[in-house]
Amino acid sequence: MAVSKFALALAGVVGISSGALAHATLMVKEAKPGAWQLVEVGIPHGCVGEPTTTIKLKLPDGVVNARPQVKPGWNLCMTMRKLEKPIIAEGVNLTEVADEVTWTGGSLGDMEFDRFGVFMKLPNDPGRTVYFKTIQQCAKGEHRWIEIPADGKTSRDYKEPAPAMKLSDAAQ
Repeated sequence: MAVSKFALALAGVVGISSGALAHATLMVKEAKPGAWQLVEVGIPHGCVGEPTTTIKLKLPDGVVNARPQVKPGWNLCMTMRKLEKPIIAEGVNLTEVADEVTWTGGSLGDMEFDRFGVFMKLPNDPGRTVYFKTIQQCAKGEHRWIEIPADGKTSRDYKEPAPAMKLSDAAQ
């Protein structure tokens, strides 16, 4: 049986990209500290044949203003966290900030990809890596992309690492 060059090339691309896309990941991995940034977490698959039905995105400490993306077919909920002391951000006195954004009620097939975004003001902390713990719930099962690397380790050392972004003045 002959195998076409196209089929072999496609198999190679799928094999390479499936490893690279195996985890929830941020579309932008480096950003300017203190800047407004669209942070999108990419969900590249469901849970072993089951569609994704819920995405929960925990915002890192230091994010003050957040505007979650409305997605047709999904319900949106943003929970807030009380601050110990009020702060002034963008000229507004704040006593609470966004803590977690949840999209529910939709269906992202196991072999489909989508992005879930939040436009936010990033912490003004150059050199810091911020983590966006993400829980992906499916019709059956879930992925908990919440592991943060210990000193001396990288996200590659973990099965379900939290998506990460480096805050750098050198970011474009």
